[in-house]
Amino acid sequence: MTSTIAQRAAVARTFLFVPGTRPERFDRAATSGADVVIIDLEDAVAGGDKDIARTTVVEWLRGGGNAVVRVNARTSPHWTADIAAIIATGSAIMVPKADDPQVLAEVAQNVPVVALVETARGLLAASELSSVPGVVRTALGHIDLAAELGVDPDHREALLAARSSLVIAAAAAGINSPVDGVTTDLSDPKVLEADVLYGKSLGFSGKLCIHPAQIGPAKTALTPTSEEVAWAEKITASLSSDGGVASVDGHMVDPPVVARAARILATAR
Repeated sequence: MTSTIAQRAAVARTFLFVPGTRPERFDRAATSGADVVIIDLEDAVAGGDKDIARTTVVEWLRGGGNAVVRVNARTSPHWTADIAAIIATGSAIMVPKADDPQVLAEVAQNVPVVALVETARGLLAASELSSVPGVVRTALGHIDLAAELGVDPDHREALLAARSSLVIAAAAAGINSPVDGVTTDLSDPKVLEADVLYGKSLGFSGKLCIHPAQIGPAKTALTPTSEEVAWAEKITASLSSDGGVASVDGHMVDPPVVARAARILATAR
């Protein structure tokens, strides 16, 4: 299961959160169309329910369930028990408020890790966090980050530097581009689409979702358009066997352009 969930999390476009206290939703989430399910032991679980939620999640995973588990933060009294229990199942772990590369390295020695960056300290350490062996993806927890910074989480300009820093860190580390934070507006699909397209324009290639209804629109927005695919195919078709420089629609086709075209086609597939 470890390799499977690691491979999926590394390239997934949609991640769906499910509360760890709602086991009746686990299987439904797994068939919802989301690329990856994240079972949440942190924010979605009240303090008095942490132990029973952990036990319930472990039973589901051992019964054949496949998901990333968001554990409680390392400053929580539940951290040690969460880490031990989920490592024993072989599942992947989402580490919230990730800010310490050494902590990630200790977890990632055992299971794949998705690092959720949602603090100023985490953002400043983004390059090191992204480079930890076993960290298969990073994600942005922009709501917590905005609260710490004292800005509106929906104010794009205020968090532009944060988003770009995380994208650059992932690229420098050689892992897939990050997963953008949640859209809390469940009433207007256009808000979700705009959020996803904005993140995509900055280099994000995934989206954290909090409701199954968000999966389809998010996946569609992250999928290359027919125009993008047509352009990429034209670029690929222009390449000569001798590796010479080509020209398409009056623009030079050099290796970076070819690389972008290849990425578009790979994502479309």
